[in-house]
Amino acid sequence: MADILLATSYHLEFDRKQQRILKPYPPLATLYAAAVLRRAGFSVALYDAMFAPGEYAFDAALLAHRPSIVVLYEDSFNWLSKMCLERMRQAALTLADMARARGAIVVAAGPDASDVPEIYLQHIDQVILHEGELTLEALCRFHAGRDPGTTLPQIEGLALRDALGQVRRTPSRPLLRDLDGLPMPAWDLVDVEQYRQTWKRRHGYFSLNQITTRGCPFRCNWCAKPVYGDVYHTRSPENLVAELAWVKQHLKPDHLWYADDILGLKKSWLLRFSELAGRADVAIPFMCQTRVDLMTAPNVAALKRAGCVEAWVGAESGAQPVLDAMEKGTSVAQIQAAATHLKAAGIRVGFFIQFGYPGEGWEEIRKTRALIRGALPDELGISVSYPLPGTRFYDRVKAQVSDKTRWQDSDDLDPLFPGAFPREFYQQLHRLVHSEFQSLHSLSALERLVRAPRHASRQDVRRAFRLPLHVGRFVVRRARLEQERLKAARDADTPGSSAPSAPSAPIASSCSSKVPEGSGPPLPSRS
Repeated sequence: MADILLATSYHLEFDRKQQRILKPYPPLATLYAAAVLRRAGFSVALYDAMFAPGEYAFDAALLAHRPSIVVLYEDSFNWLSKMCLERMRQAALTLADMARARGAIVVAAGPDASDVPEIYLQHIDQVILHEGELTLEALCRFHAGRDPGTTLPQIEGLALRDALGQVRRTPSRPLLRDLDGLPMPAWDLVDVEQYRQTWKRRHGYFSLNQITTRGCPFRCNWCAKPVYGDVYHTRSPENLVAELAWVKQHLKPDHLWYADDILGLKKSWLLRFSELAGRADVAIPFMCQTRVDLMTAPNVAALKRAGCVEAWVGAESGAQPVLDAMEKGTSVAQIQAAATHLKAAGIRVGFFIQFGYPGEGWEEIRKTRALIRGALPDELGISVSYPLPGTRFYDRVKAQVSDKTRWQDSDDLDPLFPGAFPREFYQQLHRLVHSEFQSLHSLSALERLVRAPRHASRQDVRRAFRLPLHVGRFVVRRARLEQERLKAARDADTPGSSAPSAPSAPIASSCSSKVPEGSGPPLPSRS
């Protein structure tokens, strides 16, 4: 029995690409919410849908716990949840219907619910908007009768239906500034061993997620921020190191993924963190995401000392006009310099790339491919531009968005609005760039084998052996892409054709959303 059952709706079962990658992480934001509710005196249980065989497995949890309140609380720190995939929304609404059928009060929180509360309120009682912990605590206190003088409209940060059935929003709740005041996530509620064994069987190591900040102060105009907005609130290095000591002792991960939008924006924070982690002997190899203009040599050195083994950056495009249109505030030269500095420090580099940005034509695509060839990152995540609600990009292209407004799963990659080329072109481009990327890495591995065969790693041997395969695929896919490009040009010249042509006008200020393909974290450093 539990007063409150927290549930997630992201099912690995429904995401083909993530089944292949198989690098799952626990719902960290949900575990923070559970810890806050416990601190308030509620008994809490968790239904983690990650490994569930389908939505209807949820009924067993409802029967086992018989909660009076069910909270669909999505992980706002994981890009898989922030993508707001159509299949996962369907799952969330199914879970909500099942909980209501059992007589529970049902509440939803997370990026998708914050974006479209009117859809969720057809199936649930209230939606928690934006940052959720304190609003959730206040709402549960209300439903439990602990605050008899409080009414629902007085609770900040909610969307609900009034007596006439209209969706109303209560005043916004200020975001948390003191992140050190939050309790440690309720790790005992999640089956850590199932995550550990999944990672170990597939990858030989176990990676766990943590967070050091909330929000991002930069304003790339394609980026959706439905939960934390443009703020940047940071945990203290002391608080983080204290948690790391507990995590290292009790959960024993081999590797960490810091799920921050930007880790260590300030060099002084990184220096203090690395100093304390080294002194307490709690440093764990980690992967993070950052910005190319922050990757100066001193900042990279601080990252290295803190334990960073892989850093992902939003390169996005090798064409400066596209970066300017995105309002990235970065340059192609900074992308190249960031890759150079990270590689020199022995930190693996991951590039996020997106194609299909409004105004991008063939020449811009060629420049992006040239950037990838020249910088040759260690990992590559490719997407097509994806309009998410709440961005200026979505507002500007929503009149052009097709009947399909969302991806079904993270392997969809279907352009949702007219671009310079049709869907088939971008599918071939995606395959070609990966083949080219893999060919170049195989060639580099072969060169290392020839130079120093005794010092070759197993990975170099495997990559060199696969060089003919990658080159063969590259040749075939290059020919197919050229066919698609010529076909798009012919269709654009055909009177009455609906196929769009590559615009020749300057790129307008617009935006899209980064949806990384991502291969997940690397093997932790063995040195």
